[in-house]
Amino acid sequence: MALIISTENPDGLLIEIKRAIDANEVEGWTYDSSGDFAHTPDKWVNRAWLRPEVSDGELRLGILGTKDAGMTASLYSAYHAHFIELLLTSFDKFFITAAATAKKTSPDYF
Repeated sequence: MALIISTENPDGLLIEIKRAIDANEVEGWTYDSSGDFAHTPDKWVNRAWLRPEVSDGELRLGILGTKDAGMTASLYSAYHAHFIELLLTSFDKFFITAAATAKKTSPDYF
């Protein structure tokens, strides 16, 4: 259930996503002081977060669930699909491929 984004510059992609959020150039996403991304529409707010990890040639985003609610297929599919949509719509010049895993994969946290 992780997002794995292949890119020549994972640090640069992460910086660019945060810059675009800060500049209100993209809608529907925010990030917190830990750097975790949250989907902001009412239906999804405070239900999960995507935690980024930078590695060689990849930006990985693991999903974090809440302590009081289990991770559901609907929740993780919505977060993954909407984040990939964000990437394809606004950051297509910054990555090669984006994939979502079907099973719990590092760096998922639930």
